[in-house]
Amino acid sequence: MAGEVVGTVMGGYDGYQGSAYYLAVHPEYRGRGIANALISRLEKKLIAKGCPQIMFLVPEENDATICMCEKMAYEELQQENILYTKRLIDDQAFE
Repeated sequence: MAGEVVGTVMGGYDGYQGSAYYLAVHPEYRGRGIANALISRLEKKLIAKGCPQIMFLVPEENDATICMCEKMAYEELQQENILYTKRLIDDQAFE
């Protein structure tokens, strides 16, 4: 792992609550506590900004992340999520 990026988390704070939008760990490095460390670091950064709570959007089929959230004392708010998308730029604009 020395110098390699093996995991990432994307989060934010809108002044009301914090959010963890995306969490990923390279398959070869899973099970080593990396995801837990990433979320813990995000939590610390949000606390430093005065964030009172965090919401973590987890797909219902992601058993490993659900298990991690439960171990980290997250409470399940709802079981299903509806995700909307809207294309803003045609794919051709990137060619």
